Amino acid sequence: METQVKNLFDPALVDDTQTRILLLTAENQPSWGTLNVSQALVHCALGFEMATGALKTKRAPFPATLFGRVIKPFIFRDNKPMRRNSPSAPELFTGNTAGYHFINERSRLLEEMHRFAARGPAGCTHQPHPFFGPLTPEEWAILMYKHIDHHLRQFGA
Repeated sequence: METQVKNLFDPALVDDTQTRILLLTAENQPSWGTLNVSQALVHCALGFEMATGALKTKRAPFPATLFGRVIKPFIFRDNKPMRRNSPSAPELFTGNTAGYHFINERSRLLEEMHRFAARGPAGCTHQPHPFFGPLTPEEWAILMYKHIDHHLRQFGA
């Protein structure tokens, strides 16, 4: 029996993920990494913007894209979580963090996640992922779940 790979086109998984996001507080501390909880919320919201094409990203340098294409089949075939301190596109980080407000950033992330899920496959960008290259809509939905799950686990949610 083949296990279905979790993805954010599944309404039940979107609901479960929303519940986990709502468990976060401004006081949550990371188990790893350098982002605080508000920065992680912004980072995840920007990930959804990348997946829909609202945020343009640059391709990673050649050795990284080659490695990305080699490991891509292993990332999208099962429900194994992302590894701690995994690399990310620089566009998913903003330099100005002083203006982040936890409640606003959490609301923004929820809006981006629900917008992504509601648009479904037709709402995914045709632009290649900076590291993995071209992705199908289903691969974008898997990656968006794995990405947000990674950061929710980082903060204990």
